[in-house]
Amino acid sequence: MNTEDAEFLATSTQAVSTRTAIRSLSPDELTRMVLSMGQPKFRAQQIADWLWTKHVTSFDEMSNLPASLREQLTQMFVIGGTDEIARQVSKDGSRKYLLKFADGASVECVGMPTRNKLSVCVSTQAGCGMACAFCATGAAGLNRSLSAAEMYDQVVHVAKDFGTRATSVVLMGQGEPFANYKETMKALRLFNSPEGLGIGARHLTVSTCGIIPMIHKFATEPEQFTLAVSLHSAVQKTRDMIMPGVKRFTLLRLWDVMQEYVEKTGRRPSYEYALIGGVNDTDDELAALCDFASDTMAHVNVIMLNEVPGSPFKPSTDARAQLFVRKLAQVGVECTIRNSRGNDIAAACGQLKQQVLN
Repeated sequence: MNTEDAEFLATSTQAVSTRTAIRSLSPDELTRMVLSMGQPKFRAQQIADWLWTKHVTSFDEMSNLPASLREQLTQMFVIGGTDEIARQVSKDGSRKYLLKFADGASVECVGMPTRNKLSVCVSTQAGCGMACAFCATGAAGLNRSLSAAEMYDQVVHVAKDFGTRATSVVLMGQGEPFANYKETMKALRLFNSPEGLGIGARHLTVSTCGIIPMIHKFATEPEQFTLAVSLHSAVQKTRDMIMPGVKRFTLLRLWDVMQEYVEKTGRRPSYEYALIGGVNDTDDELAALCDFASDTMAHVNVIMLNEVPGSPFKPSTDARAQLFVRKLAQVGVECTIRNSRGNDIAAACGQLKQQVLN
């Protein structure tokens, strides 16, 4: 055993009492762990296959490992996983879940079937620190960030419930993905990997409120992951009011970094725009959005706001949404009205958690 392996084994042994999450280990770390335990290198690939492809929840299920190794792994590590607290099924076929992790933190995720495809909306944090005024999750604040494995678990849970594989994933659930950048990127790569879920990079979308330094960084990543920006207003005063968590990232700076993103990647980003009656659906707001989005490659997704009980913000009208589509088209910006799913259940982000746990 070399010095490096001995040091790693010592570190792992010290962690026995806390039982490290084994899926937090990188492939190299997993290999080093296996070698430090006196096992042949191929055991690392066997373990990884059980963890990421077969989705086992117990080391005892790893039937091609020696019993002594399974016992060692049980003493040193935990696999993790989720418990389902609540599940709602919409008449449109979408399903919303409230899942709990081992430490009690809970998150929401959503499965949205369309013909022979399944899209999963995943949370990247338990809660959110962005404090968007119209969002139930933002009102509750941030509990903690999730690990890549916990994001992966959400997709696996939904796919198992539907009895089919996920064909796309959107990181648009609870939390700000770019406030948890390292784990978000690790999760995306697990979703994309043939040894993970094998989902094409262009079918993996990250939605950010507009964390400019991380958009810079995201533009340099080698994979063709898709970027969506929650814009919600192109008027600085309005955006500061409804999205206080990104006040320091001004619209002018956001416009500049999005141009840089397009130039570097050649990929088309989208702007998410939840229409709020009397707030960001006025003629002045529409004119500002047309100005902000024109002469860019961006696509605008108009979203009909999901109303949250007790919130002062109300949805706009279908007529205003159609007007946004027409006016943006006139300045050369493609705009679509997102098909709202789950309107008959707790559709708004954070609403199911609020109903069940409060």
